[in-house]
Amino acid sequence: MSLPKEKVVLTQEEETLLIPLYAKAVGSRGPSPIFDDAKAQEILSRVEYDFARLNVPRKTAITLCLRAAKLDAYTNEFLAQNAGGLVIHLACGLDSRCVRVRHEGAEWVDLDLPKVIELRRKFYPEGPGYRLIASSVTDHAWMDSVPATGRRVLIVAEGLLMYLSETEVRALVLRLQECYPGCELVCDVFSELTARRIAAHPSLQKTGAVVQWGIDEARDIERWGQGIQLREEWFFSQSEAVSKLGLGYRLAFQLAGLFAAANKAHRIVRLVLAPAR
Repeated sequence: MSLPKEKVVLTQEEETLLIPLYAKAVGSRGPSPIFDDAKAQEILSRVEYDFARLNVPRKTAITLCLRAAKLDAYTNEFLAQNAGGLVIHLACGLDSRCVRVRHEGAEWVDLDLPKVIELRRKFYPEGPGYRLIASSVTDHAWMDSVPATGRRVLIVAEGLLMYLSETEVRALVLRLQECYPGCELVCDVFSELTARRIAAHPSLQKTGAVVQWGIDEARDIERWGQGIQLREEWFFSQSEAVSKLGLGYRLAFQLAGLFAAANKAHRIVRLVLAPAR
């Protein structure tokens, strides 16, 4: 007996969460998938929504799968080194990282806007070590309800920061540093050129979401406050999963790796927010 379909009632901006969901489900299909996300496929089959209207290009779907795989790897590494740590996934949408990454003994918090969390609860019930918080990321009051209590902390921001203004991004980073001194922040960022041009992307045109922020030199983030350290800048051309792609896509990613502007168009940065001296 099939489960009933869940109707999606979101604002246009909130509908952006459906883009990575669709991408991860598509990327998990076929004899040689580039990503393994059975939960995304399950949710896709249970959501009443015309995903074709999102018009997600194949290259975008690939990129979002590569992004998710790298953020999963960072999370696995963190938990391997910090048993009993705290993972906070900002703007989690319907992502299944809490299922894909084993986190026994750790605390995991998924946070998103109230309507998104209301929908998410239908697929991800809370339980021991797993919490859902309904809040805007820019309303920093949510941090008061998630104390570190001596644990190491990892903050994951996937497909989020580019939709905030630079002022909002800076304020969020500094507040995270204050509340979780010594935490790690892993997030994807656009270049300034990408942030300006991405409005023409067919999927964003369908949802009406607005990209506000991009950064060319990730090390500039260190200047926002003492103690902020850029640990790594990772490019999609470095992904091992590129070898699984068709020749055309392999060549496209390899070619992008030869040019700084193309490499930096969309990448992942890993920051340590050490206590300010």
